[in-house]
Amino acid sequence: MSATAATRGSRAFVAAGVVWFVAFNAAVLAGASRSAAVVTGLYGFVFSVVFGKAYALVPSYFDRELALPSAPLAHLPFATVGVLGLFFGRLGPGDPLVGRSEAVGLSADGLLTVGALAWLAGVLVFVGTLAWTVRDNLTGSETGTSEANAERRRVDRAANAVVPLVGFYLVWGSLLPVAEALDVRPSPIDVVLGPLGAASLSPMPTGPAATHVLAAGAAVLMLFGVGFRLLPRFLVGTPRFSLVATALAAGAPAPFLLAFDFYGGPAFALGATLLAVAVVAYALVVLELIANSDRRRVGFTGVGAGALFGVVVVALGWGMGVHGLDPGLATAHYRLALGGFLGLTIVGVTYQFYPPAIGEAPGVGDRNALLVIVGLAVGFAIEAVGVGLEATAALDGIVALDPAALTATGSAIVFAASLGYAWILLSIFEQRR
Repeated sequence: MSATAATRGSRAFVAAGVVWFVAFNAAVLAGASRSAAVVTGLYGFVFSVVFGKAYALVPSYFDRELALPSAPLAHLPFATVGVLGLFFGRLGPGDPLVGRSEAVGLSADGLLTVGALAWLAGVLVFVGTLAWTVRDNLTGSETGTSEANAERRRVDRAANAVVPLVGFYLVWGSLLPVAEALDVRPSPIDVVLGPLGAASLSPMPTGPAATHVLAAGAAVLMLFGVGFRLLPRFLVGTPRFSLVATALAAGAPAPFLLAFDFYGGPAFALGATLLAVAVVAYALVVLELIANSDRRRVGFTGVGAGALFGVVVVALGWGMGVHGLDPGLATAHYRLALGGFLGLTIVGVTYQFYPPAIGEAPGVGDRNALLVIVGLAVGFAIEAVGVGLEATAALDGIVALDPAALTATGSAIVFAASLGYAWILLSIFEQRR
């Protein structure tokens, strides 16, 4: 019964993530502000799937069983309320749904507070449950790796070692919206650093800086920690340890530097460089495994495309870190990061766990699953080009290409593809119920 509860909770989180993916792309298509859309994409989509699969995978990767099998189902309501509260609390004056908070009798500030506290409570359930589960194996030296996979143990131990750091970034990043909602004043560290000319350095970053704590710190590091264990099994290969070590060593401190000195100077540039190195190393591992694998699954296309988008994302981030912020590139950067890099990777991995080929509902199968991946990849690429050209006005005077129309076309393709993804995954879940 306990194992069944954990499985149900894990699947419920993934299903919620699929729904949030549709909501994310719908919000962008409808013209929602970046701060509101990010909530549905990062907190809703990415972390719902991360939470669901981490509850299922991390204990086994540390050679343990989940200590509290009911934790996923207990966590899910907090996560849902958290995403809804943060989304409505971050709506700006021009957002399509602004003003709807009156329906529940709370102001935007009230919803932000409720959402931030609920999200933090859920994160504490998640981190506390996994920490208690692996409390006697925190370094991950016990990997549960079988003798048949003995050559992978070094990679497995290295991947396990970053998982506790994921917990740190996740808790830190989840405290930041609470501090924002409760209007917490600068800490003593800020007061000391300010006179030293380092006022941009802060343990309480806000806005995009705070988002990077969760996205680059928790989500990307969890992708490395779980991915370097999961993908070699899927693809029946052994990654080069030098690339794995490079990705983990560079990726671990990068989010810390980005958040503490967001667009501030050398520390941010160093963080952007380290993150770029880490993601490129990860992409090389993924593409090499796929190229050398005898297995051909539709999900691998998504994982490979996600890795390529990851390289584009960090190239844009590195460019802004070195040469300065560009609003158009920043918008393209966040969409490609959440949808292209993390999104396509998640789509590919979920197809591996829930194969479309076994689907019995109309339109569910490998062919349409591949069309979803292609639609997402093409749509995100078109949208990013349009956003970038809108900001730079590079096509002024060229009638054949309207940047705004290009952006809208890309967003529409992505939204349609996300509906296809939701149909495939949710149909399979219903079939397995």
